[in-house]
Amino acid sequence: MRLTRRHGLFLPWFMLPALAHANVVLTVDGVDDSLKGAIVSGVELSQYAARDVTAAQVRRLYEKAPDEVQAALRPYGYYEATATGDMQQVGNDWHVTLHVVPGVPVTVKSVNVDIDGDAAKVPAVRFALRGVNGLKGKPMNDGQYDAARDGVSGALTATGFLDAKLVTRRVEVNRAEHSASVQLKWEAGQRYRYGQIHFKNSQFRDGFLDRYVPFKSGDYFSQGQLLQLQQALNGADYFAVVNVIPDTDNAKEGHIDIDVELAPAKRTIYTGGPFFGTDTGAGLRGGIEKRWINDRGHKWKNELVLAQRLKTLSTLYQIPMPGPNQRSFNFGANFRDANTVTSKSRTLQLVANETRLWHGWQRTIGVNALSGTFTVGKRGGEGDNAEGLERGRSTLLYPEVTLSRKKGDNPTFVRSGWSLTLTARSTAGTLLSDARFSQVIGDVKWIQSFWGRNRLILRGSAGKIWTDDFSALPPQLRFFAGGDRSVRGYDFESIGPRNQFNRVIGGEGLLVGSSEVEHYFTKNWGMAAFVDAGNAFTGTDYSPRVGAGLGIRWLSPVGMIRADLAVPVGDKNEHGIHLHVVIGPDL
Repeated sequence: MRLTRRHGLFLPWFMLPALAHANVVLTVDGVDDSLKGAIVSGVELSQYAARDVTAAQVRRLYEKAPDEVQAALRPYGYYEATATGDMQQVGNDWHVTLHVVPGVPVTVKSVNVDIDGDAAKVPAVRFALRGVNGLKGKPMNDGQYDAARDGVSGALTATGFLDAKLVTRRVEVNRAEHSASVQLKWEAGQRYRYGQIHFKNSQFRDGFLDRYVPFKSGDYFSQGQLLQLQQALNGADYFAVVNVIPDTDNAKEGHIDIDVELAPAKRTIYTGGPFFGTDTGAGLRGGIEKRWINDRGHKWKNELVLAQRLKTLSTLYQIPMPGPNQRSFNFGANFRDANTVTSKSRTLQLVANETRLWHGWQRTIGVNALSGTFTVGKRGGEGDNAEGLERGRSTLLYPEVTLSRKKGDNPTFVRSGWSLTLTARSTAGTLLSDARFSQVIGDVKWIQSFWGRNRLILRGSAGKIWTDDFSALPPQLRFFAGGDRSVRGYDFESIGPRNQFNRVIGGEGLLVGSSEVEHYFTKNWGMAAFVDAGNAFTGTDYSPRVGAGLGIRWLSPVGMIRADLAVPVGDKNEHGIHLHVVIGPDL
């Protein structure tokens, strides 16, 4: 197999003028972009695009280029590639063009895979084998072949075949027929099971950390489950260091012990400082958290918020329970003094619930006692004394069920992920409530990156209330729209049904959606364009409000900071630019 070389590739050295402070401008044609990138990376001339090059170097590298082109294309199945070239001096720089003819690619005609029968029945291994068999009929691509072969080896190790060996790995290429055959054989060996789990340096009593283990002794070994264990222990917030290590050196009789090396985290955490949110205004936040109270892992968290439009004092005590599913009992109290553009309320809420993992969801079942005073209908009139304000006092006792689930590839900056939360609460069957009501709420968010530094973010919220006395419901149980996480371009909770005096009093239904596109100029800085639409409503009288705008995104050391400027769209009664600032994670 010979590469053809146009005579222009072998200019005598004396025809190359002396060159000082010159660069090479390389152009490749005759192939698509994917192959073009491989050629540019493989041709040494490209390294001098921004480096000084001498006349002697240009001559030497120019002569090597055809062989480098062939070497660069061979991993992609092109074994008969040819290259000719042109070179000319333009100013101080050398412009080199390589004309490439890739030829007919080598195609994989046959794939022969031999693996122990028991291993081939394991779903993860079977899925990986599809990748190898999928090479048949495609151009022989070394990268794809390596990835498919290593995928099977990785699947064997990940599912417990720790002694698996690749004993045959052969690729035979017939250049005359432009074909290749692949032969692979694995000796899987025995499949290991879990032995004992040893927690080292734990500050808790024996057996407590078993609640985070997603497997039991005797189950088949799985690297995925070990990762789940590590993530669960990190998420428990008890430890500064978590290392989950299979004891492969001492594996025996088909069983392997798992060592979990731990280092306790700081026991007491103090938080605090100023903050700003357009829904709450400027404020101060302070908190004290006991990551563990005793050797049974009890937790206690307290927080005080003092902001322009919101004041809260909350406490939460958590009692983890032994056994699987990360079950715990939680008891808390929350005093809330809120003053929005639509309502004022002062309430005390007591909470008792149980949380656990349930079929992949975080499930919370509990009971709430809510009591306090409120004023609704501030927006739309002439001050607090204007006619049409609705004042009330209510006490409600109701059970509540919440299911939540989320998945993201990175907790700091999600490129692909989603979250879903479903909540239902009702006073049906309770006797100590001033009103009968039932309520369901759903919130969903989806994030997907595209075209490099771009993200598409979609979110939606929907809810419905059934009640015999809507006026007895405090503002936090009614539906409003508008604000940072609703329809931007409107004030917080400023959208909703109005009473006969044209005052916003909230609704029995909610439907809000948002579409947002982000583009990042650097790793930490970007901008966003968005459109939000939705409203709170009663009955079937749904008339969505629309807000649109632009924003700045900063991935700061304390998390994602979003600053948006938004305006109402097509609303004769609402005008002006609204600033919305949110600090917090994507999901």
